[in-house]
Amino acid sequence: MTSDALRILDGVMRLAELVQRDMAEPFAGTTLTMSRAALLWVLQSTGPSTQQALATALEVSPRNVTGLVDALEASGHVERAPHPTDRRATLVTLTVLGRDVMRQMVAQRDQMADDLVAELAPTEKSELAAGLNKLADRYEIMLGAARERKDAP
Repeated sequence: MTSDALRILDGVMRLAELVQRDMAEPFAGTTLTMSRAALLWVLQSTGPSTQQALATALEVSPRNVTGLVDALEASGHVERAPHPTDRRATLVTLTVLGRDVMRQMVAQRDQMADDLVAELAPTEKSELAAGLNKLADRYEIMLGAARERKDAP
């Protein structure tokens, strides 16, 4: 293993830990958790969704999503409504409170992104973005191969 490879992995792991710690801080003292916020992000980007679609997007079980939606409905962040074309399904939608919270979260994310790269030159930003995307793509391939080996007879 090369020292550059180890430095890169250590840097990525350090950054991931810092981001996770920083993202959890705004939820302290609220009913939101990282999992509940992740569900809100999905609704923000996709619009009203069925619980099955949310489970697929979050890569969790439908039962897990039911618990998340129950809690978010109780806190006033989402509401359930009948699906307009499938009477067996229910749509989960952001409420006014949910939309307000998401506006704040989007603004905080945008500001954090700007602050994080403020000292990088435009070419450094571009190269870093490309490099991180390559690393993420490579990691997805590695995880897929590991799953295939695990699932092989």
